[in-house]
Amino acid sequence: MRKSAAASAPSKRASARSSMAMRTYLALLEQLDRRRRSNQLAAYTPYDRQAEFHAAGGKNRERLFMAGNQLGKTRAGGAEWAMHLTGRYPDWWVGKVFDTPVRLWAAGVTGEGTRDNPQRVLVGPPQQQAEWGTGMIPADAIADTVMGRNVPGAIDSVIVRWGGGGDVQAGESVLSFKSYEKGREKWQGETLHGVWFDEEPPLDVYSEGLTRTNATGGITIVTFTPLLGMSDVVLRFLSAAEVERVGKG
Repeated sequence: MRKSAAASAPSKRASARSSMAMRTYLALLEQLDRRRRSNQLAAYTPYDRQAEFHAAGGKNRERLFMAGNQLGKTRAGGAEWAMHLTGRYPDWWVGKVFDTPVRLWAAGVTGEGTRDNPQRVLVGPPQQQAEWGTGMIPADAIADTVMGRNVPGAIDSVIVRWGGGGDVQAGESVLSFKSYEKGREKWQGETLHGVWFDEEPPLDVYSEGLTRTNATGGITIVTFTPLLGMSDVVLRFLSAAEVERVGKG
């Protein structure tokens, strides 16, 4: 039995509506995913050790987050740096707060290490510029980037909109990426609000970075897995009792 054209028309319209509804639904899911990926900072919820690390910044200029691999050290550092750069502090925040735009550094052992760790966490995949803005710094806060010269995909600095988002911005922060491999001399001269050492630095580099924050009463944070044993940098953060306990094994 054949259906008449008149009988099949409602079925076609219903099918078309269903197809359009599905396309609309998928488009909304894609938009929500894009918003989520372009504002990782808004979704950041620290676990206990990360929260303790952040809270300690309310009273301490120098902080260390030392833990094993893949335990969220670099993610915690990136989230905090993004908050200071943008001025977007969540309601639960009890750590250090800057009420003006800031100048910050983020550093690793080598140029490649800085690119692949703090830069990736803050900005997004180094080799995919279309994905820059999917790191901890929200996409709408990235005003400009300045490329480095010696390492492919490495960024020299990022200009970040400060002021909580929206159309009215109070100013701009500046984030620069550094490495330890060129020595202490390359760390001289700048006045900063904070330095983030991702992986353990030599003591002279750490001291020079800390000096850069003296004029602003700024902060240093260190995030790393202990590979160098009881180094001079680690000893700065341990009490005499802790040193003795570690020494006894």
